[in-house]
Amino acid sequence: MRGGDREADRVSVTERPPAPEPLPHPVVDNHCHLDISREGEPVDVEAALAAAAAVGVPRIVQIGCDLSGARWAVEAATTYDELVAGVALHPNEAPRLGDRLEEAFAEIEALASAHDRVRAVGETGLDHFRTGEEGRAAQVASFRRHIDLAKRLDKTLVIHDRDAHEEVLEVLDEEGTPDRWVMHCFSGDADFARRCLDRGAYLSFAGTVTFKNAEPLRDALRVAPPERILVETDAPYLTPMPYRGRTNASYLVPLTMRAMADVRGDDLETLCAAVDANTAAAFGGAW
Repeated sequence: MRGGDREADRVSVTERPPAPEPLPHPVVDNHCHLDISREGEPVDVEAALAAAAAVGVPRIVQIGCDLSGARWAVEAATTYDELVAGVALHPNEAPRLGDRLEEAFAEIEALASAHDRVRAVGETGLDHFRTGEEGRAAQVASFRRHIDLAKRLDKTLVIHDRDAHEEVLEVLDEEGTPDRWVMHCFSGDADFARRCLDRGAYLSFAGTVTFKNAEPLRDALRVAPPERILVETDAPYLTPMPYRGRTNASYLVPLTMRAMADVRGDDLETLCAAVDANTAAAFGGAW
């Protein structure tokens, strides 16, 4: 999590924000971590799904970031019709694995190959914020392996990019992009957005687009064509304003969607319908 502002930090993360007004058209939260709790107890998945559906978010892409998370994502996606899964080794996970990286990647490949509820390989990519120079070679090697896997299995590639814009594009240009790929929690400006779009990306916007200091990100949203825009939570992190710093969940997607429509000057229902269709296209069809 990138951290809350001072006002939000005074509020316990366990104090859940109220449910927003439902959306006029359903959308998908295309990036969520229901296996991660900030409250000491496991997430009540059925309650989380019901709360999201009640405000117009009936489907979720559950992302696993390490082996245990990937196993959990597959199990959840085969249990709940509302979920599909993405599996990968997070870029910050790859350096930690050391000589176990090959074995771990083999299990990720097996999970992605064996289950049709796995729609995505991700999140993978590069992170120069939490991993220093000593771990970056492992990140790049892992990223390349995941790109290849997504292409071989015809899965959607979901990319984590933190403080590594140029390096992410360099690896993608060298390896070649899959048919479908998503810049998760897009964090660049308008110029970087255009460069990703030129390479065929879908840009996924999270609660960060509502933050006061995020005008370059809003500029990126303004230049993105409506057929390339997605929405996500990255829950339990990146809660949209005015609840920044508290626990995020899929039921708060309407706050981000309304902010996105305002930034773009779009009709909310029209934008929701576009995002819903885009998510189906980006993740290989509706579910």
